[in-house]
Amino acid sequence: MTERALGRSGLSIRPFVLGGNVFGMTADRAASFAILDRFVERGGGMIDTADVYSAWVPGHKGGESETMMGAWLKESGARDSVLIATKVGMMPGGLQPDSIRKAAQGSLDRLGTDVIDLYFTHKDDPDVPLDEVLGAFGELVDAGTVRAIGASNYSAERLAEALRIADAKGLPRFTAMQPELNLLDRDQYEGALQRLCIDEGLGVVTYFSLASGYLSGKYRSADDLGKSPRGARAKAYLDGKGPAVLAVMDRIAAETGASLSQIALAWVAGQPGVTAPIASATSVEQLDDILASENLALTSDQLAALTAAGA
Repeated sequence: MTERALGRSGLSIRPFVLGGNVFGMTADRAASFAILDRFVERGGGMIDTADVYSAWVPGHKGGESETMMGAWLKESGARDSVLIATKVGMMPGGLQPDSIRKAAQGSLDRLGTDVIDLYFTHKDDPDVPLDEVLGAFGELVDAGTVRAIGASNYSAERLAEALRIADAKGLPRFTAMQPELNLLDRDQYEGALQRLCIDEGLGVVTYFSLASGYLSGKYRSADDLGKSPRGARAKAYLDGKGPAVLAVMDRIAAETGASLSQIALAWVAGQPGVTAPIASATSVEQLDDILASENLALTSDQLAALTAAGA
């Protein structure tokens, strides 16, 4: 698989990133280990997680995904076969420098590793000056515990300001961006943020690339929403442009033999500036399906039809 440079981070990744949000949540130890083993068997690559996964689940406190990944890394000995991206900023303390330092150490301890390959701010924290955020990240980079830094859920204006401050004060630059992007949710990335990422050479990995599973074709009516815990999040797509997008995807599936998930991910991977979509799997079979998106080459007409349907 041909890898793509992740902006100026110094990292290269395949055009697919495995989402780790399900580990320790909807994927138990056996399922998580099987998925991760299969990912390495298929060539490995980057795994994306966060310290907050999955604090929203009753009885969870955050760190469950990282803990599960750490247990797998210890048992498998596969640390050198994967890149690890994790995030800070959603837990109490936000992006206060002390919170970043403590959160980074917590992530390292749970993962059982001495370095985070790509460390994201999970969201902007307007209460903390950007130079203080970047300064705290710079300490981690200087210490060798973080290789590269990125931002998620930043507006184009705030990201541009962060880049200006980094350059002016000699602080580390964000080299990657993680926005929401899929066929039905495009406002966060398309436009000013997309242009900025391209102009400034940032790598882009996208979350919710399958629109909470809706673009897999699993949820076509209200009766389908109970098929998984994510069904409630897919409800919003049942009306509006959702059915029209699925209709175009169904046609392309008939033309190509690809699954709807593969088509949805290939569309994201084909957007200007995008390095790779993120998608998670709760079984080896799902992983095999979505990994096949890397080899799906949509025609320009197919890409245009999908883009138009979701516009």
